[in-house]
Amino acid sequence: MPTPNDARDSASETDTTDTAADTNTASDETTDTSQNATHPAFELDLTDDELDALHDLQLGIENLHRSYGALLEFHHQLGHAMDRMRDAEAELRNAGHDEWANQLRDEHLPAGAINDQWSYELVEEFSGVFLTDVETFETAVRDELADGLDHVSERRQQHHLRERARDSR
Repeated sequence: MPTPNDARDSASETDTTDTAADTNTASDETTDTSQNATHPAFELDLTDDELDALHDLQLGIENLHRSYGALLEFHHQLGHAMDRMRDAEAELRNAGHDEWANQLRDEHLPAGAINDQWSYELVEEFSGVFLTDVETFETAVRDELADGLDHVSERRQQHHLRERARDSR
């Protein structure tokens, strides 16, 4: 699998002059109407380290979103568990075990999942503070280095692979 650097390195070797073959394949291209127009991802003057940093920030954001999904799953599963505990409270009370039912009601059901925080508070803090702050940071870096263009490495790789396929026809 090509790496972001492979796409960048190969892109400098790509011939951007018009040829009859390029004109004949124009109907095959769906995203680039001018076959050899400079791709926006290649117009950026990025060092290897900057390109790698943008790529890692993008992957980091994507993994944070996956983490957020896992946190939501935790929140929902914990909610279902607490619903079952609430059912157990009523069942214990119906079975004549008021002391255990009271302990569930007074100690365990109102307790927070972590440090007296309920899971919804963890979700809100993660999404409203941490995730938002990191996304804002990533956007600022991307705006400064890449004129706001995201997935620069992937765009370069996509362009390189499409050029290579078109050139082999």
